[in-house]
Amino acid sequence: MEIHPMQDLTTLPVEFIGPAAWLGPQMRAEPDRWLYTLTDVEVQDLEHAATHFMSLQQDIRTITKAAFPLQVFDRHIRKLRQCLLRGTGVEVLRGLPVADYTQNFAQAVFCGIGAHLGSARSQNAAGDVLGHVRDIGADASDPNSRIYQTCERQTFHTDSADVVGLLCLQDAKSGGESLLVSAESIYNRMKALRPDLLEKLFDPIATDRRGEIPEGAKPFVEIPVFNWHEGCLTVFYQRQYIDSAQRFEEAMQLSTEHVEALDLFDSLANDPELCFSMQLQPGDMQFVYNHSQLHDRTGFLDWPTLDKRRHLLRLWLSMEDDRPLPDVFTQRYGSIEIGNRGGIVTEP
Repeated sequence: MEIHPMQDLTTLPVEFIGPAAWLGPQMRAEPDRWLYTLTDVEVQDLEHAATHFMSLQQDIRTITKAAFPLQVFDRHIRKLRQCLLRGTGVEVLRGLPVADYTQNFAQAVFCGIGAHLGSARSQNAAGDVLGHVRDIGADASDPNSRIYQTCERQTFHTDSADVVGLLCLQDAKSGGESLLVSAESIYNRMKALRPDLLEKLFDPIATDRRGEIPEGAKPFVEIPVFNWHEGCLTVFYQRQYIDSAQRFEEAMQLSTEHVEALDLFDSLANDPELCFSMQLQPGDMQFVYNHSQLHDRTGFLDWPTLDKRRHLLRLWLSMEDDRPLPDVFTQRYGSIEIGNRGGIVTEP
């Protein structure tokens, strides 16, 4: 049976031409588009704010802008917010000397910046707002595993929040590169190559919840890969979870055309003409706008000793003055209220 998109696609542009529709060669040739090096004064400002917060002896989960007072770096945070919402959609802050910090101090700096950007969201059913990205030996083939807890190659995907932030504490022995691609650029290329397949990505394709299921909800969400709402193209994607959702009889079964469309999406996401990669260094903080960008990570070989193994901290954030989201996102976000949405919601 033919599935018709529940979206008005008549106003979709033929091509997106804004700053978020970047191409891989541009980002590789012009790192100033996405890389910002902290000044000594800005580092000192962040350290002073972290020292103040730690003197309060408060739980890191409750950190606020007031508890992390900035005198200098708040000016760049305003620019970072605009870069994410209305610019390229990605920025890396480089130069934080994490080798000189305890893990608690590094967490305070990272979460303090997050508090100035937006509100932190839950990343799992336990309600944790500060995630630890590292290989814990999870089985990537287990449909209830989270891929970031393995050393396997991920695929291009979005997270369940407006913004994802990463702080690299320790890099791997080899591999583990971060990859990024613009959803608008994928749309542009699919529109030019196969508009018939592009239309299939506006259908309510099922994505597996991987065991994190709100009471009374389906074990999957039905959110299209591409969502056109109030003049914004919003992407929602995790191919492994789309594939594993097919185990549920009540999920929309993918047609041959749907699979072909998803395969083309993946092929374009991995095209060097569209994507680019970076190796995050210890102290790098990467912020990505999930609604316009997809991210990925290559597989990696870790160090044999525990204290040297790859370890990143992760934040999911919801920002004020963000784009509106269509109602279908309530399945995953719980609420689509701007500034108060996103995360893993398992309670009604």
